[in-house]
Amino acid sequence: MSWPMSNEALEALGQELVANGAGAITGYHVAFGDLNLTGQMPRIPEALAFLRDAYGFHQLIDIAGADYPERERRFDVVYHLLSMTTNRRVRIKIETDEDTAVPSVTTVFPCADWYEREAFDMYGVFFEGHPDLRRILTDYGFHGHPLRKDFPMTGYVEVRYDDELKRVVYEPVKSVEWRNWDFLSPWEGIEKGYAPLPGDEKAPAPTETK
Repeated sequence: MSWPMSNEALEALGQELVANGAGAITGYHVAFGDLNLTGQMPRIPEALAFLRDAYGFHQLIDIAGADYPERERRFDVVYHLLSMTTNRRVRIKIETDEDTAVPSVTTVFPCADWYEREAFDMYGVFFEGHPDLRRILTDYGFHGHPLRKDFPMTGYVEVRYDDELKRVVYEPVKSVEWRNWDFLSPWEGIEKGYAPLPGDEKAPAPTETK
């Protein structure tokens, strides 16, 4: 099999997967050299088992999320699969909302354990049947889900070390004004409106000697 797969080959594979997926895979499209599938949320374990057993997608690489607050079902949950034997990749996407739990796929791919916990932590997506659904990236007692579009960029609390208490303390965010960070590298020069960086002064041109 040639690599990368042509769009025609991806189209043919997409049509085959939809036709043979027994309704668990509802559609497909090809974009940027990738095959993207859509599935029914209640049947996602069935769809992944089908892709694994019938088409050799034996590796679940990742479970990603996306938030579209304007939609009734605001979250996309995207499963990325890889076939090592055929050197093919595919992703399948489902939709859910804040209250509807997605069936866990840990029985199909055990590695989904951590991936589903990340989606729960970052987006608040619930997974029904997960053996240990709790936060994995944020701190203890963290409030909210950082990758939701309506989560404030400054967060709700800030953390600092208190010299008097001799411990880390959590406080409501006090500084909410944007800072004028200067990310210039010394070799990029000075842009208008920025103060010179220390040590960025230009050396005088060498004088010619005869």
